[in-house]
Amino acid sequence: MSNTVVREGRPDARPGQQSGTSGSPDGGGLRGWLLAGTPSRSPHPAGPYGEPEPEHPRHPWWRVMCLTGVDYFSTLGYQPGIAALAAGLLSPLATLVLVGLTLLGALPVYRRVAEESPHGEGSIAMLERLLSYWKGKLFVLVLLGFAATDFLITMTLSAADATAHIVENPHVPTALHGQEVAITLVLLGALGAVFLRGFTEAIGVAVALVAAYLALNLVVVSVGLWHVATSPGVVGDWTTALTAQHGSPLAMVGVALLVFPKLALGMSGFETGVAVMPQVRGAEGDTEARPAGRIRDTKKLLTTAALVMSVFLVTSSIVTTLLIPPEAFEPGGPANGRALAYLAHDYLGNAFGTVYDLSTIAILWFAGASAMAGMLNLIPRYLPRYGMAPDWSRAVRPLVLVLTGVAFLVTWIFQADVDAQGGAYATGVLVLMTSAAVAVTLAARRAGQRKRTVAFALISAVFVYTTIDNVVERPDGVKIGACFIAAIILVSLVSRVRRAFELRAVSVELDATAERFLRDCARRQIRLVANESDDRGRAEYESKTRQVVHDHDLREEGDVLFVEVTVRDPSDFESTLRVHGEVLHDSYRVLTCESSSVPNALAALLLHVRDRTGVVPHIYFEWTEGNPVTQFLRFLFFGAGEVAPVTREVLRRAEPDRTHRPHVHVG
Repeated sequence: MSNTVVREGRPDARPGQQSGTSGSPDGGGLRGWLLAGTPSRSPHPAGPYGEPEPEHPRHPWWRVMCLTGVDYFSTLGYQPGIAALAAGLLSPLATLVLVGLTLLGALPVYRRVAEESPHGEGSIAMLERLLSYWKGKLFVLVLLGFAATDFLITMTLSAADATAHIVENPHVPTALHGQEVAITLVLLGALGAVFLRGFTEAIGVAVALVAAYLALNLVVVSVGLWHVATSPGVVGDWTTALTAQHGSPLAMVGVALLVFPKLALGMSGFETGVAVMPQVRGAEGDTEARPAGRIRDTKKLLTTAALVMSVFLVTSSIVTTLLIPPEAFEPGGPANGRALAYLAHDYLGNAFGTVYDLSTIAILWFAGASAMAGMLNLIPRYLPRYGMAPDWSRAVRPLVLVLTGVAFLVTWIFQADVDAQGGAYATGVLVLMTSAAVAVTLAARRAGQRKRTVAFALISAVFVYTTIDNVVERPDGVKIGACFIAAIILVSLVSRVRRAFELRAVSVELDATAERFLRDCARRQIRLVANESDDRGRAEYESKTRQVVHDHDLREEGDVLFVEVTVRDPSDFESTLRVHGEVLHDSYRVLTCESSSVPNALAALLLHVRDRTGVVPHIYFEWTEGNPVTQFLRFLFFGAGEVAPVTREVLRRAEPDRTHRPHVHVG
């Protein structure tokens, strides 16, 4: 069996002919630096859906946990203040509800996602398998829009909150007040610069930041709990105020259940946790088809992060609610968006408070790292494979520059306002978590696991309620998400049109019969006849042969090979072209294959035949009846249409040298 790898729109070159590869940068300089480390498209890829696994080094799970933890743990910088504003005196109880949903809902869901989607595609890939054709692609684009909302707003909101901690510090010059947008842009630019260096550097920074930040929070929370325990009347005053405000414990629980969706940002790290799975080293016996060690270690990552965060969420809500005056949480108040920092300054002094501020600023600045890592993993796995992004989007550095530029734009539009971006952040997080819950429910049902199906269905219902409540409360989040979705769909469609005339075949494989056909014909002349098969009867091939001989004034009918391409899913873009040979009616040699597009498949086959045999082949078509514009749209959306001119155009772009380009004849 022959196997030719197709790279950057053309097969491997003949001996003596140069051909670029997507795995190697074309030359040095800036282009070479930008495209360094781009995964090459392999005919036998390691990853799913035809995408190779990332080629950067992998790391122990606890180090990767720190990368996703800079997003998850950094919410301690603003989560206690959000809880206090949303639930007031009930903040600890509402936080307990949130922790319950985290440990009993989100954690089991994402542990199952890690099992079902171990290459970092997340719940999006699980749902993609349920839908095919264009509706499946559109569904994935919508989910990617919400993922972009979640991840990009993570970057911009966290950087904006870091800026708030900077300007609120008492030692910071007043000249920086009013410069929030400029400071935030500097922080985002520095984050992008780290990723231009590489993933290893990003993970190293994350480990240091998370270790320092959690240690400082442990000090602040411990001191706060000690003050709660030793200060007479603090707990009594709180319980008395609770009883006066809500009456009975049952009423308190009811109110807590109603307000906890406003605290949903406290669950923001799970989607990035599975998105960075390819970074996890796993075990020596792992295979890419079933990386059991990576799955096991990712579950450790998710569980450890959830337990650590749950402890900090509950304890921080207790100390901030009981020790900080309610008016300090109001917009413009000293504890707004920085409740634990307020306690650090108040109980441990401005020196320690400043150290805490610096740590909080650093982790909030770097919180976008896990979001950036998630997008750098998700985008190359979907959009290039759909033909809905340029091929360079497989490379890390160009994507980092694009994503950093988008983050700059979002920051400028929202003027680095944390509250203005909160609704979009929560919406993106909750939509992705809801989709994950639905995905694992369907996966459990498909596996015949009745009890788990019921359990996951209940979790899905809770997430649906939480998402709807958040959307009703803050509809601006859906509006911002819709803008991201519209932008992704528009860019994707434009890219699909621009890339329509690429070869698309990742590789071409011929079976033994097809190889024999070509060897026999290569001794004289290779003539292929494109045939849209009907009933595949003898009369069909006899008529087609006579027509070709007559239309093109051929001397004889010998050495004619029929080629028949079946379109299965025209919404697909890249695939391996597997060609099978067969003899029909004891006389007619036929090559058959399946592809997402007839012209692109024929062009890839023709170039493969040329490179395999050293003979430039001829292919014969008949004109298609109908409006040219309609036929072109049929090609774009259904993979057929006017095949002859499109095949010729694909060949023209793939082979600039006319003397080596396969000949296209139309009669």
